[in-house]
Amino acid sequence: MLSENRLGTAFAGALISVTALLLSACSNDDAQNAQEGVQQPPPQVRVEIMEPTQVDVREEYAGRARGAREVEVRARTQGILEERLYNEGQIVEEGDSLFRIDRAPAEAAVQGAQARLQVAQAELSQAQREWNRISSLFERRAISERERDTAQSNLELARANVAVAEAGLSQAKLDLDYTQVTAPISGATSLEDLPEGSLIQHGTLLTTIVQHNPIHVRFALPENDATIQRRAREAMTDSGDVDHTLTAVLIMVDGQPYEHEGTVDFTASTLDHRTGSVSARAVFPNDEYKVVPGQFVRVRIQLQTLENVFTVPENAIGQGPEGARVFVIEDDNTAASRYVTLGPVVDGRQVITEGLQAGDRVVVSGMIAMRDGIEVEVAGTQPEGAK
Repeated sequence: MLSENRLGTAFAGALISVTALLLSACSNDDAQNAQEGVQQPPPQVRVEIMEPTQVDVREEYAGRARGAREVEVRARTQGILEERLYNEGQIVEEGDSLFRIDRAPAEAAVQGAQARLQVAQAELSQAQREWNRISSLFERRAISERERDTAQSNLELARANVAVAEAGLSQAKLDLDYTQVTAPISGATSLEDLPEGSLIQHGTLLTTIVQHNPIHVRFALPENDATIQRRAREAMTDSGDVDHTLTAVLIMVDGQPYEHEGTVDFTASTLDHRTGSVSARAVFPNDEYKVVPGQFVRVRIQLQTLENVFTVPENAIGQGPEGARVFVIEDDNTAASRYVTLGPVVDGRQVITEGLQAGDRVVVSGMIAMRDGIEVEVAGTQPEGAK
């Protein structure tokens, strides 16, 4: 009886094992059939159609505005400062009267110089008459040669005294003119340095005039910006046969470009060892006085123009074993890598100078799954540079 129970138990276990193997086999067959019947869809990508274009390569530099000229107005004669003839900070024109110094001493000096000139002229007339008489007597051998020489020396001395007196009169008249202090250039005046009633000496600083038009902007170029340095120096030494003008755009404090274009007219020939940069200067017209000396601004320089190049988003550039590359979609919708030569990045887009042709479809989105020969689905096409 016991043997029959053991036999039944063994038979049941074997039956369960066979059933499990059959179920497992069916499950593997179903999974294999499902894998063979369903294929993964090709990855979706977005592309840009390449079209050759012209790209202006620009750089921006921080700078500070300065007056084209800053001239110290100094007294050229001495006397009492009687009156200031302008409002401090006023824009004055070249030749405008700024100060008046007491004229009375200068007028008296002119009168004295005129009197000395008259005396010298009278002495010259007397010496001339004496010479005429002595020379006539000498020709008749009525006087000695020594008397003739003395009369000739007196005449020459009288002529020299007249020249000295004339020079003194000219100087006196200059000093009289200098009592009216005028603006040597057009520009904005500063605060006066001395008030009315002050005793002015020759060379005393009276005020300063800053020329606002044109306005200069000084900025620093990094050591490796050789292109702009070279072109600016060519412009400085230009003989007129070739146009080496390097144009500049001024970016104001509010971020807006200044309405007038300028030029870079100077770069230093030596490197500043403290900053590792080269000093440069751009000149802009400033008729409306919108740019004030001392302002911090930015200078945008157009370094060069690239013709017949292509641009792609920066994220479209990858790295392969041989350098920078992009993926191009062929006519059969398969991906192929292209090694390219990179130019500068302009306005957030990478310039490509070699490696692409007009009409190429470059992958700009969906780069993760890209490899040579993979079939893709183009989900979107847009012209080069489209937003």
